[in-house]
Amino acid sequence: MIFWRAVLRVMMRRNMGQRNTDEIAASGGVQGADSRRGADVLAAVASDGERRVEMVHGGVRATHTSVFGFALRGIDAVPCEIEVDVSGQGLPRTTLTGLPDASVREAVERVQTAVANTGFAWPGGRVAINLAPADLRKEGPAFDVPMALSVLIASGALKRKKGARGFGRLLAAGELALDGRIRPIRGAICMAILAKELGFDAVLLPTENAAEASAVQGIRILAASSLAHAVAILSGAQDAPALQEKISVAHEIASIDFSRVRGQEAAKRALCVAAAGGHNVLLIGPAGSGKTLMARALPGILPPLDLASSMEVTRIHSCAGVLPPGEGLMRARPVRCPHHTASTAAMVGGGSNPRPGEVSLAHEGVLFLDEVAEFPRSVLEALREPLEDGFVTVSRARGTARFPARALLIAAMNPTARGDMGQGSRRAVEQYLSRLSGPVIDRIDLHVEVRAVSFAALSGTRAATSTAELREKVLVARARAVHRQGETPNARLVGGALDRVAVLDDESRSIVQQAMTELGLSARAYDKIRRVARTIADLDGAELIRAQDIAEAVQYRILDRFRPNSEPLMAGMEI
Repeated sequence: MIFWRAVLRVMMRRNMGQRNTDEIAASGGVQGADSRRGADVLAAVASDGERRVEMVHGGVRATHTSVFGFALRGIDAVPCEIEVDVSGQGLPRTTLTGLPDASVREAVERVQTAVANTGFAWPGGRVAINLAPADLRKEGPAFDVPMALSVLIASGALKRKKGARGFGRLLAAGELALDGRIRPIRGAICMAILAKELGFDAVLLPTENAAEASAVQGIRILAASSLAHAVAILSGAQDAPALQEKISVAHEIASIDFSRVRGQEAAKRALCVAAAGGHNVLLIGPAGSGKTLMARALPGILPPLDLASSMEVTRIHSCAGVLPPGEGLMRARPVRCPHHTASTAAMVGGGSNPRPGEVSLAHEGVLFLDEVAEFPRSVLEALREPLEDGFVTVSRARGTARFPARALLIAAMNPTARGDMGQGSRRAVEQYLSRLSGPVIDRIDLHVEVRAVSFAALSGTRAATSTAELREKVLVARARAVHRQGETPNARLVGGALDRVAVLDDESRSIVQQAMTELGLSARAYDKIRRVARTIADLDGAELIRAQDIAEAVQYRILDRFRPNSEPLMAGMEI
């Protein structure tokens, strides 16, 4: 008897489902039928970038929706479509597909709890969530919000109020807390750039990320603090204020003024040359001579970032997750000071999903390597390509990422492991300096000897050159270079561009020829001498490179002079 009752119930359900389908067809509600799936399509609605399709299969309704999100690849954002299919058929179960990592797989529990704590019911039956494209690895919690919105749209909990204005095509991202709050994510500015490139009309993201995303012109930013807030904005129950980043530039305010550094006017001159032309510097001198102090004061004399550079720097820091929440565009040049125990991956970037390293985080800013001789040899050798090419390419099995890495390198070191020069032997100096390979030294434009400061210089009342004075010289020299050759600084001139602006007269050519013969300079060092001489001429207001400019540039190749005959640093030392 029990068996026949069960059979009767199944037959009644089938007849009822067929009758409902016939009624819908007769009323004209059926938009079309897909015979391959055996389903009747009831409605297809497109609004705000989401697609909602209802179907009837055997009397059971199924709803399919999709919302667009994004994934990070290096510092570039790529679009991802978050598809949700809700079916009233089968046991309650939520599945997630699309090559998610552990943090994305855990998102199902976060999203379900956040939806429930926000006051919405999770759909019954089978819920399938797919992250497309399926061959792209999905990492991080930024998919929480688009997953939740897709489920709410599919279940009918998120509907636009009658008469409310839509936002067009929408890109959404954010991490959900269990109570429904939306936490900040990495790469918000990259998301806004992607939305603008693909023609989206608006982006929905956490309130903390609104400032950086609003720097992208031509895209509307919808900032939500919680899932309930996001639903209110999208349904039209609450207005979303338009956000607009105020673009401005500012000088880096260094914590140390050059006026605090006494008795090192020659070293200050070299750092002024480095700032004006974007040249790498190596400071060599005994402990306590002021190398670190001057290096930390250098950012104060650098030119301000332009808008394009500020956007690129902000992208890098946002993707690395080091941009403070609520921060907009980075207007000051970054300064990175990694410890000498840093690994190669920490310095140039790496990881299974590559992230930028210290040299990329210092892009358009300063990378200060204090006690550079104490860094592992492999780390210093890994800096060859970034110093020469201005970018880092990190290749992994999952793909390749390219990070900008045009940083101004400031390195400081002692002449010996003891930290002094006068008491060390020639062999001790040679052994310690050998920790820097020839190719690395060749990529540094200025080798500056920093001597110990005398008591007279320390106790004197004569005013030292200040940061304001040096900055004025740097800005004038950089403006002269921009007028002559555009935004490319002298340190990055190559090929024909360098030949046009660094023309040598006979006397200058004779000095360079003698230096290359006696010091064994490489072709790279020859170009660096011409670039440095061009910057020195700009600082002095000269249109053409003079012999004195070439002579000063050659003097900054101290380690090239040291390697063949060791005269400059070996004077007065024991053999």
